[in-house]
Amino acid sequence: MSNNDSDHSATDIITYIGVPLAVLGVLPILYNTVATLAALSKIKRMLRRAKLTALTRSDVVNKVIEVELPRYAVTPLDRFDEGTEYWQLSRQPSQIPGGSWTTFNWKTNTIGIKTQRVEYADQLRQPQVEVAFDELVSYLLDLGAVPEPHGWKLLRSTGLWTPMGSSLMSSPDGHKALTIGPLDDSDGHLSLAVNWSSTWTTRDSSSLPPYWVRLPPPPPKRPETANPAEASTSTDIEEPVETEDGKKKELLPKESLDSIQKQVQANSSTIITCQISVDGLVTALSQETDIMKASCNPHSLYIEHLRIRSGKADGVWFASAATAYGTTSQTVLWNYKIPDEILNFARRDTVPCGVLVLLGVVDEEDTPQWATAYNSGLEAHELFVRRNTEQRLAMAEEAKMAPAQRQAAAASRMQREMQYRLQDMRDKMRQDSQRREARQAEALQSPKWDTKLVAERQLKWLKQRQHMEESLVLKDAVGMLLHRMILDGQFTSSICKMLDLWKAWAENGGMRMSDYVALQDDPETFAQASLLAAMIKDTTTAHEGTLSMDLQECMRIWRTIRLG
Repeated sequence: MSNNDSDHSATDIITYIGVPLAVLGVLPILYNTVATLAALSKIKRMLRRAKLTALTRSDVVNKVIEVELPRYAVTPLDRFDEGTEYWQLSRQPSQIPGGSWTTFNWKTNTIGIKTQRVEYADQLRQPQVEVAFDELVSYLLDLGAVPEPHGWKLLRSTGLWTPMGSSLMSSPDGHKALTIGPLDDSDGHLSLAVNWSSTWTTRDSSSLPPYWVRLPPPPPKRPETANPAEASTSTDIEEPVETEDGKKKELLPKESLDSIQKQVQANSSTIITCQISVDGLVTALSQETDIMKASCNPHSLYIEHLRIRSGKADGVWFASAATAYGTTSQTVLWNYKIPDEILNFARRDTVPCGVLVLLGVVDEEDTPQWATAYNSGLEAHELFVRRNTEQRLAMAEEAKMAPAQRQAAAASRMQREMQYRLQDMRDKMRQDSQRREARQAEALQSPKWDTKLVAERQLKWLKQRQHMEESLVLKDAVGMLLHRMILDGQFTSSICKMLDLWKAWAENGGMRMSDYVALQDDPETFAQASLLAAMIKDTTTAHEGTLSMDLQECMRIWRTIRLG
């Protein structure tokens, strides 16, 4: 009887105590399963809302969710070909932390996979994208963002230790647009975050984008009256064109040559816009209508003669002058860095004022005393008096002679006077040559003038000879020269050779006689080159610590950044 009671008691103990304990042991597993599935469902919902393609895995026992998201490298859309999306924001930007870059429309390229192990949905982070720093800043500037001087100065001085949230660029009404982001996913890169609203965009396709410069055409020339007879027969002429094999020739209608000529004339009379990158000239576009409008279809111009190449400085000179031309007091960012050697050249006083006098550019009265002064009039008067005195004395002696002797003495005197005149003329020519050579030597050693002063006098000289319009100022004249350099390779070569010559004598102790002869042979090219040099000199006034300098330095330090 007692044995049965004890058996029932053990069973009851197992039933009423062991089973609940077993259930309690399973509850954490059940909780982890439910929590993990709920977090996974929320993560998938977040990914679908952000239109992100991801691979997810879950471990319900350990309450871990793995998410694999692609990492992208992005670049802004093309301003001309994709103008509509370029100015608009993304329709469904991601709300996941790290996805601020999805505010805009980009060209994307997958560069890897980022695997994350999270426990809760709010721990999910969207991988940051890699983007060229200069392209990002240029895009924001094109939309209308305003750089923050304090933020750029702080970034330049402290680098990756810049406090998170520091503003680099702001919207036109003062909201933060580009800020320093967290370093969690940066892998040693500079980490940034972006924020933008469609109401902040203050620019459009008609605005000139950063890194671009607009070059004006020269003023139109007066039309020349054509010969009616020539005009009536010109369309019937066909021009021979040699084929590739060099043997057969075919006739090219005159109309095709006319179309080419018309295109050349059209380019020479329309505005040209140039894109200047860190590597110099990238693109030159021309069109009769406004080049920046989205409805335009600009065509590219030939620019191979202006590419930067080793051993030839034509591309460097053009990029430097175009950069200087496009830099104004409102310019805060420029892509191309003018070489220090060219800046130093433009900053120095290298042109002797006496040479400008000899070239007819400057009046000697406007320069300091540099040449030896000769009183040629007094010397000629003294010689004239001496010859007259000799003649009078000789004629007085002849008057005392007999007629036969007087006649012979007069003939001898006249022959002697002829020899004196010839000798005096030879002496004068030799003296003039010596003084001219001495004057040239003194001109080379005369006080040197500032590049800007030289350009002002040269511009006046060009206007006097009707090479330029009277109303042009220095900046407009430089723009027209750059316009011509794009279209005329021979002109580019001549003006760049003159700049190379100028820079060489500036670095080698001063102008030599061979340099002066080169200037004397082509004074117009030297005058035009001086305008470019003066424009480059204007960019040397930027002081260390300005916003433009801080931007340039930050662009140089961080070529590629992480944006999220």
